[in-house]
Amino acid sequence: MQSQPPQSASAPGPAPVVDVEQAEAALVEHYPRLVRLAYLVLPPSLGRNRRVLTAHALAQRSLPRGRKPGVAVAIPAQQGGGHRRDPGYAYVRLQVVRGALDAGLPLTWRSWPRRAQLPPLLPQVRGLRLFPRSGGADELALDQRLAKLSGAARAAYVLRGLESLDDAGVRMVLTAAGCDDPDDALAEADAVEARYALLASPEFDPCSLHARPTDLMRRRQHLKAAGVAALATLVCGALLGLPGDGWGPDGAAAPPYAQNPAAQAALDPGKLTVAATGAWRRSARTDFSVWPARGGLVDDKALLRRALAVWARPGETVQVSATPGTPSGAPPGPAQLLYAGEVDAARVVLLYDGLRIVRYAEPKEGTSGAALDFARVDGASGPEASALVVNRADGNVRYLTAPWVRSAAVRDLLKPAGQALALRRDADGVTEPFAGPAQSGRCTSWNALRMRDHSGAVRMVTDLGELTPARLTAGRPEAPREAAPADWTKSACSLASVRSHGVRSVNSWAYARQTLPETGAAAQWVCTRAETWRGAGSRSLAQFQTADGPTGAVAAKAEDSPACGPREPRVLAGVRWKSPGGNWYLLGAGSKDVTSLTASGGDQVQGNVLAVSTERTARARLTGTLADGTKVPTLR
Repeated sequence: MQSQPPQSASAPGPAPVVDVEQAEAALVEHYPRLVRLAYLVLPPSLGRNRRVLTAHALAQRSLPRGRKPGVAVAIPAQQGGGHRRDPGYAYVRLQVVRGALDAGLPLTWRSWPRRAQLPPLLPQVRGLRLFPRSGGADELALDQRLAKLSGAARAAYVLRGLESLDDAGVRMVLTAAGCDDPDDALAEADAVEARYALLASPEFDPCSLHARPTDLMRRRQHLKAAGVAALATLVCGALLGLPGDGWGPDGAAAPPYAQNPAAQAALDPGKLTVAATGAWRRSARTDFSVWPARGGLVDDKALLRRALAVWARPGETVQVSATPGTPSGAPPGPAQLLYAGEVDAARVVLLYDGLRIVRYAEPKEGTSGAALDFARVDGASGPEASALVVNRADGNVRYLTAPWVRSAAVRDLLKPAGQALALRRDADGVTEPFAGPAQSGRCTSWNALRMRDHSGAVRMVTDLGELTPARLTAGRPEAPREAAPADWTKSACSLASVRSHGVRSVNSWAYARQTLPETGAAAQWVCTRAETWRGAGSRSLAQFQTADGPTGAVAAKAEDSPACGPREPRVLAGVRWKSPGGNWYLLGAGSKDVTSLTASGGDQVQGNVLAVSTERTARARLTGTLADGTKVPTLR
């Protein structure tokens, strides 16, 4: 990372004129950025759901009203060019900032509320709470710091970091937005550490959202909901009593929309394919196609019919989820049955269509509250096809293990010296429940499932919130090995950053070791890389780990970068480190093929590790060089 050069305001001149078409083009092209800007400036006290909806509403209301010839807008100076020098973009950005500041004003009886202070009319979402993906500890800390700022100071910080405006440019935008004292806002924003790269995190992306139901108990208390439920019960009872091919046997599925022969075959439980019990012993590969059908309800045709019907036509009451990049459409033909049985308080069906694993679950009493989950598993074989999540409840998880798994145990990755806790499995291969990784709060443990197969090989996987657990490996990216708990002791908590990201496997690579200045203590540099089932969206994280630290410090991270992966098995990262004596050092390390390191201050060393004295507030950029002269940038 390097510090940004000083910026200055634009030379005075006539303000460009923006018409409706120009502003609309800027809004359409840069809508995600404008919504992120509004979300960051809005007060966190609104709550994440209303904050998301209000951010979208502010961006959608930012166009000029009517079809006037045009409005003049001043463009503040900033680094770069492109859309940020576009008058249309400058205009809609100003409207978004103005609306976000208005939304943070308190409501009083002395004046009419402004439009931004009221809940948005559009967009509207009912029955669901929307919120962005959870980030790491750094994003949470930054959000808490920004929440303590005033609205104008929060806008100043975001305009600096997200829009790369200098102080003169920030002052210009805040003044145009109606801020009374931009200088006070800039001074207040200076109190927050300038970690502007975190503003681009998924934690602050209101266009990539999770959905959860609202307070169901409160909704049930409303008389109107009770009346609607009673009416629906009467209608359903009448339809179930009708002769002919009604939709009653399909449970929570929507009414059929076509009588296509291929689609009808996919809905017939009698045409589900089933692998022979010992097929995996004779097969040339071990994947989901050789899993036998297991469970006490594999012959329950009514349950299987409901599962297939809901898969093809999920009704409005069905909770549907899919890992990123996984299609959630109807089956292309008869699927393979993997499991059907009762697990805890639900009836669960697991199906496989060659590309996806589909999990259908319904309560033991009735079909209200049915759930349908999709996970992509194309190309899964061996360790990646050794277990599936069959149920989660109260923070605990149960797995259905592959037929070639001989034993299963739980290992806490944060306690490598601890003993593995043996897991009991029933005759169908379903494990007893055990605590999964914590969804929030402090990371004090991280459980992984350890499996031993028929050949004696030991594999480890961990639950990242999806149907398929992520495989854990270690070593060089081009030739990883099965991981041991010691490989993940200081890196396990970082797995939370890739939860619900469609992760296929995560590799931990200790790519360099370094002796710390003054103390002589040993430290190591580790790069963890998460590969996804869809191919795109890989995430790499470089960590600096000391012997006395419980976890590693994140030095750099990147998404969709070949660094630290099999295509480009090299990495470079650096951190500022404070010695016990109070002195600050710039530490850096590259993989073994890096032959020299150069800091932006001119310091250069031969080898793949660097330690030079620096100032606390100094920012430096590291560059590595390979033996053939190729330059290697830091991970980002």
